[in-house]
Amino acid sequence: MTTKPTRTAAVRLARTAAVRLARTTAAELVKLRGLPAILGTALGTVVTGAFLAVALASSAPTATDATDVVTHTVLFLQIGPILIGVLAVATEYAGRQIATTLTATPNRRLLLAGKAAAYLIVATATSVTTIVAGLAAAQLTLIARDRAAEAREFDPWPAAGAVTYLVLIGVLALALATLLRSLIPPLVGMLTVVLVVSPLLSGYTEHARWLPDRAGGLLYLPTTDPVLGARTGTIVLLTWIALTGSAAIAAFRSRDA
Repeated sequence: MTTKPTRTAAVRLARTAAVRLARTTAAELVKLRGLPAILGTALGTVVTGAFLAVALASSAPTATDATDVVTHTVLFLQIGPILIGVLAVATEYAGRQIATTLTATPNRRLLLAGKAAAYLIVATATSVTTIVAGLAAAQLTLIARDRAAEAREFDPWPAAGAVTYLVLIGVLALALATLLRSLIPPLVGMLTVVLVVSPLLSGYTEHARWLPDRAGGLLYLPTTDPVLGARTGTIVLLTWIALTGSAAIAAFRSRDA
């Protein structure tokens, strides 16, 4: 006799939680939309993606297709989602707006969920647009060089993997920014790892495959590692995100702001 009321109460709680999350996410999206740095980063990432695709396609061998061209631009394109992830959190600590945010949304778990959801929306839109623009620019450039490029088959999976990687590497940056409560340290740390440490270590030790960007890169370059594949590489990247995110959540809930 108590099953139906219990289910009804659970449904109401779930709906209430969903509404609160949607409202918090919408508020966070308004904040992100009002940040010129976020808009500039998103637009700059898309433009950079198209520019790099044209440059690489112009100098690439004729056997290269658009997907190959675009996947080789991800090393530089990841700067965009990383910056968006850091800015989504760090800007509130720059002027201590975080105190006002916590007054409006005292539930810290809800606030973090809203920030993460808002980031995912912005980063996914940016990453999809960037990869699509890069594919289009590369394909048009290849066709201009070689009419046979029109007949080449298009494999969507590396492109989808590139989008997924770009979003996830930004999630890691967001978690690190939440943990460190600042702009420069998490941004410099992430960029140093993906642009300096990882490329250098990969030339000296095979253990570099366990770094987040190397493992996550198998999402769009699945055959470049003899040990890990796309699935296991994703698990490694998600593990980095889970560990950093757990530390960030614990710290955010326990400290004053």
